[in-house]
Amino acid sequence: MKDRLLTVAQAAEILGTTERFPRRLIAERRIIFVRVGRHVRIPESALTDFVSANTVQPIITGRRQLSAVA
Repeated sequence: MKDRLLTVAQAAEILGTTERFPRRLIAERRIIFVRVGRHVRIPESALTDFVSANTVQPIITGRRQLSAVA
């Protein structure tokens, strides 16, 4: 197993949020997590996948492209 298991606090720090947000993702089953006894851990790759899946790319219009070149 090469993937680091993060605590909820570590995941929150990486995301730049409070611990409540990753806990809500876990409760809503929106992110992969592992139960180690009564502890909950989030694989680092699951966090990366979640961020990638929810990244929104900007819309580039023709007008912006022209002003960026000039």
